[in-house]
Amino acid sequence: MVENGLIERLRSGDRRALARVISKIEDGSPETPEIISELYPSTGGAYSLGFTGPPGVGKSSLIGQLIKLYRREGLKIGVVSVDPSSPFSQGAILGDRIRLAEHFLDRGVYIRSMGSRGHLGGLAATSKLGALAMEAYGVDLVLYETVGVGQGEVEIASAADTVVVALQPGSGDAVQALKAGVMEVADIFCVNKADHPQARGTAAQVRSILEIGQELNPRPWVPPIVMTRGDSGEGVEELKEKIEEHRAFLEESGELKTRRRESLKGTVISWASSRLEEELQSRLSRENSELMNRVYSRELDPITAAERLLREVQ
Repeated sequence: MVENGLIERLRSGDRRALARVISKIEDGSPETPEIISELYPSTGGAYSLGFTGPPGVGKSSLIGQLIKLYRREGLKIGVVSVDPSSPFSQGAILGDRIRLAEHFLDRGVYIRSMGSRGHLGGLAATSKLGALAMEAYGVDLVLYETVGVGQGEVEIASAADTVVVALQPGSGDAVQALKAGVMEVADIFCVNKADHPQARGTAAQVRSILEIGQELNPRPWVPPIVMTRGDSGEGVEELKEKIEEHRAFLEESGELKTRRRESLKGTVISWASSRLEEELQSRLSRENSELMNRVYSRELDPITAAERLLREVQ
């Protein structure tokens, strides 16, 4: 049973209650289903932005600059930063907390670092559930920052309404980041460190690839390319304008409802898959599992065993 009054305190704007709820979610507490059930009716009002890109590109600096602009408008911000997990403690390295430190004293900004804990796709498994808690808390905008591990970070598309892919000049990112699905998830491309000598060349590369893609597979929204500097804030206002243009496009076209419906479906499937995997692991891990003993002795092949296992849990 959920701690008495915890969800009510969260809804009333209690930061400690929010921190406690997210910790329970992240730690896999058995209370999680009841927590989500109680806070879910208070969600759905926040817009979400996702930032992905290679390590060192300056995602945290860009997010910090954007937070300044949104706070001037009085918006309440929630940030979910996913860090690589420590191989020793399995906890987050918390580098993003350091880079976003200037916002910690702002009561209108709530920043939460989560360890990836081996989860692929750029987000922690509990990222979206943590964001739901932030929505119930009352944030107007959720900013996701992925772990920053390379081309596999396409899961961000299932969580965020608008996805920004940040690229770094002179590192080959322009070509690498447009492979393996990242091309499809980007709503906006951001070439950060615009003062770099190769910045304009990187932007030209991306533009050329986008033009080819548009000829082969025309899309109603062509991702714009914005030149920025996370250290000085140069170009960040333009980035914010493009984010707002994309939001308007999603709302007018009806795509926003479609994206959010798909995102929720992904959350349902992800949770169900996780629970199913736990049950399957439990059944196969039991000492002297008859099914696995038959597989080990070559009496039964792995595929047939898997089909029987699935029938058992249905």
